[in-house]
Amino acid sequence: MKLNISIVVKRLVCILLFVVIGRSSFAQQLPLYDQYLYNKFLIDPAHAGSDGYTSFNITAREQWVGYSGAPRTYSISWQTRILKRSYKIKKTIFNQTVFTPKNDGKVGLGSNIFSDKNGLTQRTGFQVAYSYHIWLQKATQLSLGLAFTGYHFIINANAQSFEDANEPWLNDNLRRGIFVPDVDFGIYLLNPRFNFGFSALQLFGAAAKIGDYAYRNFRMDRHFYTFGSYNLSVGSRTEIEPSILFKISEELKPQVDIGVTCIYDDRLWAGLTYRTGGGLIANIRFRYIPDNSKWAALYFGYAIDFTLNEIQSVTYGTHELTVALKFGDSSRKYRWLDRY
Repeated sequence: MKLNISIVVKRLVCILLFVVIGRSSFAQQLPLYDQYLYNKFLIDPAHAGSDGYTSFNITAREQWVGYSGAPRTYSISWQTRILKRSYKIKKTIFNQTVFTPKNDGKVGLGSNIFSDKNGLTQRTGFQVAYSYHIWLQKATQLSLGLAFTGYHFIINANAQSFEDANEPWLNDNLRRGIFVPDVDFGIYLLNPRFNFGFSALQLFGAAAKIGDYAYRNFRMDRHFYTFGSYNLSVGSRTEIEPSILFKISEELKPQVDIGVTCIYDDRLWAGLTYRTGGGLIANIRFRYIPDNSKWAALYFGYAIDFTLNEIQSVTYGTHELTVALKFGDSSRKYRWLDRY
Protein backbone atom coordinates (compact mmCIF):
# COMPACT_ATOMS: atom_id res chain seq x y z
CA MET A 1 0.00 0.00 0.00
CA LYS A 2 1.49 3.32 -1.12
CA LEU A 3 1.12 6.52 0.79
CA ASN A 4 0.71 9.80 -1.04
CA ILE A 5 3.27 11.92 0.81
CA SER A 6 1.80 15.23 -0.40
CA ILE A 7 -1.66 14.35 0.92
CA VAL A 8 -0.23 13.26 4.27
CA VAL A 9 1.72 16.50 4.61
CA LYS A 10 -1.32 18.60 3.73
CA ARG A 11 -3.46 16.80 6.28
CA LEU A 12 -0.82 17.23 8.95
CA VAL A 13 -0.60 20.97 8.22
CA CYS A 14 -4.39 21.26 8.41
CA ILE A 15 -4.47 19.40 11.73
CA LEU A 16 -1.79 21.68 13.11
CA LEU A 17 -3.75 24.74 12.01
CA PHE A 18 -6.81 23.62 13.94
CA VAL A 19 -4.76 22.71 16.97
CA VAL A 20 -3.55 26.27 16.92
CA ILE A 21 -7.11 27.56 16.54
CA GLY A 22 -8.53 25.32 19.23
CA ARG A 23 -5.79 26.25 21.70
CA SER A 24 -5.09 29.74 20.38
CA SER A 25 -4.95 31.27 23.84
CA PHE A 26 -1.27 30.34 23.76
CA ALA A 27 -1.00 32.98 21.05
CA GLN A 28 -2.33 36.52 20.74
CA GLN A 29 -6.10 36.37 20.19
CA LEU A 30 -7.08 40.02 20.65
CA PRO A 31 -4.94 42.89 19.39
CA LEU A 32 -2.59 44.71 21.73
CA TYR A 33 -2.63 48.51 21.88
CA ASP A 34 0.06 50.83 23.20
CA GLN A 35 -2.02 54.05 23.21
CA TYR A 36 -5.23 52.79 24.82
CA LEU A 37 -5.05 55.60 27.41
CA TYR A 38 -5.94 58.05 24.65
CA ASN A 39 -8.83 55.98 23.30
CA LYS A 40 -10.14 53.67 26.02
CA PHE A 41 -13.12 52.82 23.83
CA LEU A 42 -10.86 50.24 22.15
CA ILE A 43 -10.84 48.18 25.36
CA ASP A 44 -14.03 49.30 27.15
CA PRO A 45 -17.43 50.01 25.50
CA ALA A 46 -18.52 52.04 28.56
CA HIS A 47 -16.11 54.79 27.53
CA ALA A 48 -18.32 55.76 24.56
CA GLY A 49 -19.37 59.39 25.07
CA SER A 50 -18.13 59.49 28.66
CA ASP A 51 -16.12 62.72 28.23
CA GLY A 52 -18.81 64.58 26.25
CA TYR A 53 -16.79 64.78 23.05
CA THR A 54 -17.65 63.53 19.60
CA SER A 55 -14.46 61.92 18.34
CA PHE A 56 -13.11 59.97 15.38
CA ASN A 57 -9.98 57.83 15.86
CA ILE A 58 -7.74 55.99 13.42
CA THR A 59 -5.22 53.47 14.75
CA ALA A 60 -2.60 51.60 12.72
CA ARG A 61 -0.34 49.10 14.48
CA GLU A 62 2.49 47.07 12.97
CA GLN A 63 3.87 44.57 15.48
CA TRP A 64 7.40 43.14 15.19
CA VAL A 65 8.18 44.95 11.94
CA GLY A 66 10.40 42.80 9.71
CA TYR A 67 9.16 39.50 11.13
CA SER A 68 7.13 37.44 8.66
CA GLY A 69 3.53 36.82 9.75
CA ALA A 70 3.67 39.34 12.62
CA PRO A 71 0.35 40.83 13.84
CA ARG A 72 -1.07 43.88 12.06
CA THR A 73 -4.04 45.81 13.40
CA TYR A 74 -6.03 48.67 11.87
CA SER A 75 -9.13 50.30 13.31
CA ILE A 76 -11.42 53.27 12.75
CA SER A 77 -13.61 54.17 15.72
CA TRP A 78 -16.24 56.80 16.46
CA GLN A 79 -18.01 57.79 19.67
CA THR A 80 -20.33 60.53 20.84
CA ARG A 81 -22.76 61.63 23.55
CA ILE A 82 -26.40 62.55 23.00
CA LEU A 83 -26.31 65.96 24.64
CA LYS A 84 -29.00 67.70 26.63
CA ARG A 85 -29.21 70.51 24.08
CA SER A 86 -32.82 71.49 23.58
CA TYR A 87 -35.91 71.69 25.75
CA LYS A 88 -39.63 71.13 25.43
CA ILE A 89 -42.61 72.64 27.25
CA LYS A 90 -44.42 70.27 29.59
CA LYS A 91 -47.39 70.56 31.95
CA THR A 92 -47.07 69.21 35.50
CA ILE A 93 -49.90 67.56 37.46
CA PHE A 94 -50.44 70.96 39.10
CA ASN A 95 -50.97 72.54 35.67
CA GLN A 96 -47.67 74.38 35.86
CA THR A 97 -45.61 74.98 32.69
CA VAL A 98 -42.01 73.80 32.91
CA PHE A 99 -39.14 73.35 30.49
CA THR A 100 -37.65 69.87 30.39
CA PRO A 101 -34.86 68.52 28.18
CA LYS A 102 -35.84 66.40 25.22
CA ASN A 103 -33.27 63.89 26.39
CA ASP A 104 -31.42 63.50 29.68
CA GLY A 105 -27.92 63.62 28.19
CA LYS A 106 -26.92 60.27 29.66
CA VAL A 107 -26.63 58.14 26.53
CA GLY A 108 -23.40 57.51 24.61
CA LEU A 109 -22.91 55.72 21.31
CA GLY A 110 -19.87 54.29 19.60
CA SER A 111 -18.74 52.10 16.73
CA ASN A 112 -15.54 50.52 15.53
CA ILE A 113 -14.39 48.88 12.30
CA PHE A 114 -11.26 46.77 12.59
CA SER A 115 -8.93 44.39 10.81
CA ASP A 116 -6.55 42.21 12.80
CA LYS A 117 -4.17 39.85 11.02
CA ASN A 118 -1.93 37.45 12.93
CA GLY A 119 0.04 34.93 10.93
CA LEU A 120 -2.35 32.87 8.80
CA THR A 121 -5.44 34.02 10.66
CA GLN A 122 -7.40 37.22 10.11
CA ARG A 123 -10.37 38.86 11.87
CA THR A 124 -12.23 41.65 10.08
CA GLY A 125 -15.33 43.08 11.69
CA PHE A 126 -17.22 45.80 13.48
CA GLN A 127 -18.47 46.83 16.92
CA VAL A 128 -21.53 48.87 17.89
CA ALA A 129 -21.71 50.14 21.48
CA TYR A 130 -24.31 51.69 23.76
CA SER A 131 -23.36 53.37 27.05
CA TYR A 132 -25.29 54.97 29.89
CA HIS A 133 -23.74 57.60 32.18
CA ILE A 134 -24.79 58.41 35.73
CA TRP A 135 -23.52 61.23 37.98
CA LEU A 136 -22.55 59.87 41.40
CA GLN A 137 -21.29 63.22 42.66
CA LYS A 138 -20.73 66.66 41.18
CA ALA A 139 -17.54 65.58 39.42
CA THR A 140 -17.67 61.75 39.39
CA GLN A 141 -19.45 59.82 36.69
CA LEU A 142 -20.26 56.11 36.44
CA SER A 143 -20.69 54.63 32.97
CA LEU A 144 -22.03 51.25 31.89
CA GLY A 145 -21.54 49.97 28.36
CA LEU A 146 -22.63 47.07 26.19
CA ALA A 147 -21.35 46.34 22.71
CA PHE A 148 -22.29 43.92 19.95
CA THR A 149 -19.39 42.72 17.84
CA GLY A 150 -19.35 40.71 14.66
CA TYR A 151 -16.36 39.62 12.63
CA HIS A 152 -15.33 37.38 9.77
CA PHE A 153 -12.61 34.89 10.71
CA ILE A 154 -10.56 33.11 8.08
CA ILE A 155 -7.35 31.17 7.67
CA ASN A 156 -5.39 32.75 4.82
CA ALA A 157 -3.89 29.47 3.68
CA ASN A 158 -1.88 29.67 0.47
CA ALA A 159 -4.09 28.30 -2.31
CA GLN A 160 -1.26 26.35 -3.95
CA SER A 161 -0.18 24.76 -0.67
CA PHE A 162 -3.47 22.91 -0.29
CA GLU A 163 -4.41 22.39 -3.92
CA ASP A 164 -5.48 18.78 -4.35
CA ALA A 165 -8.47 17.51 -6.33
CA ASN A 166 -8.87 14.70 -3.80
CA GLU A 167 -9.17 17.13 -0.90
CA PRO A 168 -12.06 19.52 -1.79
CA TRP A 169 -12.57 20.25 1.93
CA LEU A 170 -9.10 21.84 2.03
CA ASN A 171 -9.62 23.65 -1.24
CA ASP A 172 -12.98 25.27 -0.54
CA ASN A 173 -14.43 25.10 2.95
CA LEU A 174 -11.35 26.22 4.86
CA ARG A 175 -11.00 29.40 2.79
CA ARG A 176 -14.60 30.52 3.15
CA GLY A 177 -14.19 31.47 6.78
CA ILE A 178 -16.98 32.06 9.29
CA PHE A 179 -18.92 34.95 10.78
CA VAL A 180 -18.81 35.18 14.58
CA PRO A 181 -21.20 37.38 16.65
CA ASP A 182 -20.22 38.25 20.22
CA VAL A 183 -20.83 40.69 23.08
CA ASP A 184 -18.61 42.97 25.22
CA PHE A 185 -19.44 44.62 28.55
CA GLY A 186 -17.74 47.44 30.43
CA ILE A 187 -17.81 49.72 33.48
CA TYR A 188 -16.02 53.08 33.62
CA LEU A 189 -15.62 55.56 36.48
CA LEU A 190 -14.49 59.07 35.51
CA ASN A 191 -13.33 61.97 37.67
CA PRO A 192 -11.20 65.05 36.85
CA ARG A 193 -8.36 63.46 38.86
CA PHE A 194 -8.73 59.74 38.25
CA ASN A 195 -10.42 57.10 36.15
CA PHE A 196 -11.03 53.40 36.65
CA GLY A 197 -12.48 50.80 34.32
CA PHE A 198 -13.31 47.13 33.94
CA SER A 199 -14.35 45.30 30.78
CA ALA A 200 -15.15 41.75 29.76
CA LEU A 201 -14.68 41.03 26.06
CA GLN A 202 -15.80 38.11 23.88
CA LEU A 203 -18.37 36.97 26.45
CA PHE A 204 -19.85 34.30 24.17
CA GLY A 205 -16.41 32.86 23.44
CA ALA A 206 -17.34 32.41 19.76
CA ALA A 207 -19.94 29.81 20.79
CA ALA A 208 -22.16 31.01 17.93
CA LYS A 209 -20.65 30.64 14.47
CA ILE A 210 -22.19 31.15 11.05
CA GLY A 211 -20.34 29.30 8.35
CA ASP A 212 -18.78 26.01 7.43
CA TYR A 213 -18.39 23.06 9.75
CA ALA A 214 -14.65 23.11 9.01
CA TYR A 215 -14.28 25.75 11.74
CA ARG A 216 -16.15 23.81 14.40
CA ASN A 217 -13.11 23.84 16.75
CA PHE A 218 -12.64 27.61 16.61
CA ARG A 219 -13.16 29.40 19.92
CA MET A 220 -12.20 32.67 21.58
CA ASP A 221 -11.23 33.02 25.20
CA ARG A 222 -13.05 35.60 27.27
CA HIS A 223 -10.71 38.49 28.06
CA PHE A 224 -10.91 40.73 31.12
CA TYR A 225 -9.34 44.18 31.47
CA THR A 226 -8.95 46.30 34.60
CA PHE A 227 -7.30 49.69 34.23
CA GLY A 228 -6.90 53.02 35.97
CA SER A 229 -4.86 56.21 36.16
CA TYR A 230 -4.44 59.21 38.46
CA ASN A 231 -3.48 62.80 37.62
CA LEU A 232 -0.96 64.56 39.86
CA SER A 233 -0.37 68.30 39.42
CA VAL A 234 3.32 69.21 39.60
CA GLY A 235 3.03 72.75 38.27
CA SER A 236 0.63 75.28 36.85
CA ARG A 237 0.68 73.56 33.45
CA THR A 238 2.25 70.18 34.10
CA GLU A 239 0.72 66.92 35.31
CA ILE A 240 2.08 63.45 35.93
CA GLU A 241 -0.27 60.53 35.25
CA PRO A 242 0.71 57.07 36.55
CA SER A 243 -1.40 54.28 35.04
CA ILE A 244 -1.89 50.54 35.17
CA LEU A 245 -3.62 47.99 32.97
CA PHE A 246 -4.21 44.39 34.07
CA LYS A 247 -5.49 41.95 31.48
CA ILE A 248 -6.16 38.25 31.71
CA SER A 249 -7.94 35.59 29.68
CA GLU A 250 -9.58 32.32 30.62
CA GLU A 251 -6.19 30.65 30.32
CA LEU A 252 -5.15 32.60 33.45
CA LYS A 253 -2.08 34.09 31.84
CA PRO A 254 -2.08 37.70 33.06
CA GLN A 255 -0.26 40.64 31.53
CA VAL A 256 0.30 43.99 33.24
CA ASP A 257 1.18 47.41 31.81
CA ILE A 258 2.67 49.86 34.30
CA GLY A 259 3.30 53.34 32.95
CA VAL A 260 3.71 57.02 33.64
CA THR A 261 2.80 59.93 31.36
CA CYS A 262 3.86 63.57 31.57
CA ILE A 263 1.24 66.05 30.36
CA TYR A 264 2.11 69.65 29.53
CA ASP A 265 -0.60 72.30 29.10
CA ASP A 266 -3.05 69.60 27.98
CA ARG A 267 -1.32 69.82 24.59
CA LEU A 268 1.66 67.47 24.83
CA TRP A 269 1.82 63.94 26.27
CA ALA A 270 4.96 61.82 26.64
CA GLY A 271 4.97 58.47 28.38
CA LEU A 272 6.91 55.32 29.17
CA THR A 273 5.33 51.93 29.95
CA TYR A 274 6.69 48.56 31.02
CA ARG A 275 4.73 45.51 29.85
CA THR A 276 5.28 42.25 31.69
CA GLY A 277 6.63 39.51 29.51
CA GLY A 278 9.40 41.76 28.28
CA GLY A 279 8.19 44.96 26.66
CA LEU A 280 9.10 48.64 26.93
CA ILE A 281 6.81 51.20 25.28
CA ALA A 282 7.58 54.86 24.59
CA ASN A 283 4.81 57.11 23.29
CA ILE A 284 4.26 60.74 22.43
CA ARG A 285 1.10 62.66 21.56
CA PHE A 286 0.28 66.28 20.81
CA ARG A 287 -2.84 68.33 20.20
CA TYR A 288 -3.28 70.83 17.40
CA ILE A 289 -6.09 73.39 17.50
CA PRO A 290 -6.78 75.10 14.16
CA ASP A 291 -6.85 78.91 14.19
CA ASN A 292 -10.11 80.46 15.40
CA SER A 293 -11.44 77.06 16.41
CA LYS A 294 -12.79 76.55 19.93
CA TRP A 295 -14.75 73.40 19.28
CA ALA A 296 -12.45 71.10 17.27
CA ALA A 297 -8.95 69.72 17.79
CA LEU A 298 -6.62 67.27 16.05
CA TYR A 299 -4.51 64.76 17.98
CA PHE A 300 -1.48 62.89 16.67
CA GLY A 301 0.14 60.03 18.56
CA TYR A 302 3.04 57.66 18.00
CA ALA A 303 4.31 54.73 20.07
CA ILE A 304 7.25 52.40 19.67
CA ASP A 305 7.40 49.08 21.49
CA PHE A 306 10.71 47.34 22.18
CA THR A 307 10.49 43.65 23.03
CA LEU A 308 13.02 42.67 25.69
CA ASN A 309 13.57 39.13 24.43
CA GLU A 310 15.12 37.23 21.53
CA ILE A 311 12.59 38.30 18.88
CA GLN A 312 13.78 41.92 19.09
CA SER A 313 17.06 40.91 17.41
CA VAL A 314 15.21 40.00 14.18
CA THR A 315 12.66 42.84 14.13
CA TYR A 316 12.59 46.62 13.96
CA GLY A 317 10.27 46.96 16.92
CA THR A 318 6.52 47.56 17.07
CA HIS A 319 5.09 50.83 15.78
CA GLU A 320 1.66 52.33 16.42
CA LEU A 321 0.24 55.52 14.92
CA THR A 322 -3.00 57.24 15.94
CA VAL A 323 -4.86 60.23 14.56
CA ALA A 324 -7.94 61.64 16.29
CA LEU A 325 -10.39 64.43 15.57
CA LYS A 326 -12.47 65.66 18.52
CA PHE A 327 -15.44 67.99 18.52
CA GLY A 328 -16.76 69.67 21.65
CA ASP A 329 -16.13 72.46 24.14
CA SER A 330 -13.20 71.38 26.33
CA SER A 331 -14.57 73.37 29.26
CA ARG A 332 -17.46 70.87 29.42
CA LYS A 333 -15.18 67.87 29.67
CA TYR A 334 -16.26 66.76 33.14
CA ARG A 335 -19.22 68.85 34.29
CA TRP A 336 -20.61 69.90 30.95
CA LEU A 337 -23.96 68.29 31.77
CA ASP A 338 -24.56 70.73 34.64
CA ARG A 339 -24.53 73.69 32.26
CA TYR A 340 -27.88 72.75 30.67
